[in-house]
Amino acid sequence: MALKFHAAIHLSLQLSPSPTLFAPSFCKPQKLLKSLVKKTHVCQSSLVDEQQQQISFNEQENQLINALVGIQGRGKSASPQQLNEVGHAVKVLEGLEGVSEPTGSNLIEGRWQLMFTTRPGTASPIQRTFVGVDFFSVFQEVYLRTNDPRVSNIVKFSNAIGELKVEAAATIENGKRILFQFDRAAFSFNFLPFKVPYPVPFRLLGDEAKGWLDTTYLSPSGNLRISRGNKGTTFVLQKKTEPRQRLLSAIGTGTGVLEMETDSWIENAGRGLMGKQIVTKNGQLKFVVDILLGVRFSMTGTFVKSSLNTYDVKMDDAAIIGGMFGLPVEMETKINLELLYSDDKIRISRGYKNIVFVHARTDGTRQN
Repeated sequence: MALKFHAAIHLSLQLSPSPTLFAPSFCKPQKLLKSLVKKTHVCQSSLVDEQQQQISFNEQENQLINALVGIQGRGKSASPQQLNEVGHAVKVLEGLEGVSEPTGSNLIEGRWQLMFTTRPGTASPIQRTFVGVDFFSVFQEVYLRTNDPRVSNIVKFSNAIGELKVEAAATIENGKRILFQFDRAAFSFNFLPFKVPYPVPFRLLGDEAKGWLDTTYLSPSGNLRISRGNKGTTFVLQKKTEPRQRLLSAIGTGTGVLEMETDSWIENAGRGLMGKQIVTKNGQLKFVVDILLGVRFSMTGTFVKSSLNTYDVKMDDAAIIGGMFGLPVEMETKINLELLYSDDKIRISRGYKNIVFVHARTDGTRQN
C-alpha cells in the first residue's frame, strides 16, 4: 500500500544532531516539535510562548487532537473520512463527564483558538469570510464574570497587521448555555492609533444578531472546549495547542517561515521539497507537483535504508504530465534523507543541503 504525504512547505532550518525519531522508544518527539515550532517563527508568538509549559490532554481528548492534525481551513477542506473521525471523537467527549456546568466555571474564561467547525462557510459574517482561510488565526473570547459580560469572535490577521473583533453582550441561561447579541465590531490595525468600525448594522439585523452557544464539553484541564451554536454549527476550540498543531499552523500560514534560496521549482520538486510524496513498501518513491490546470510534474525513484534512520534516495525518472500525455524530463538526483520524526499524521525529514521539510499524511492510512 502506498503512503501519501503532502509537503506544505519546506523549512530552511539547521538542527543539531539528534537521535533517531522513528520509534517512540528512541526519542522525545514533543521536544523536537517544540524546537521546530520556535525556529519557524522570526518573532515570538503567543502560541509558542514559554508560559505554555505543560499541555494536558486525556486519552479521549488526544483522539480528537489527532483527528484535527492536518485538517486545512478549520474543516472547510476536510475529507469525508476526516469529518467522520472528528465527529466520532466529538461525540465520545460529549458523552464523558467534563466540567459539569461550564458557564459557571472559571475555566471557560479567556481566549480560545478555533481549530475546527462543521460549517466554516456559513453562519456568522466572520465564519463566511475568514474561518476557512488558514492564513488567519480565529479566536473566541469568553468573559462572563465582569460588569459587562461578553463573548467576542476575533480574526487575527498577523502580529504586524492586527485583528478584527466582533463583540456580543452575553448572559448565562443555564450551566451550559450562553445567550448573546452582537452589538459592536471594529478593526484594530497596529499601524493606526485608532480603531476602524466594521460596517455591520447590528441594530438593523434584529434576531439575526442574536444567538446562543452551548458548551457540550469543557475539559477538566481547561484546555479543550466543544460548543454547539443555534445555527447547528459545532466548534472545537483550544486554549493551548500541542506542538504538532502549532508546527502545521506555522507552516500553513507562512508566519515567519524561512524559505530556501532555491534554483528552479522543478529542481526542488526533484529533491522532494514540494508537492506530494508517495511511498510504497517495495522501496519505490514518487514526487508529484501540481503545476497548473491539470498539468503536473512527476518523478519516481527508489530508496534504500542506509542506517537506523537514514535512507539513500535516487530519483531518475521524471516527466511533465497533462492528461494522457507525458513529456520526459532528463533529470537525476540523489538525496541522503534523514528521518527526524514520524507518526500517524506528520513526518519530519532532513535532506538536500540539511533542509528540514514536513509532510502531512493525506490518504488517511496508518503506519505499520
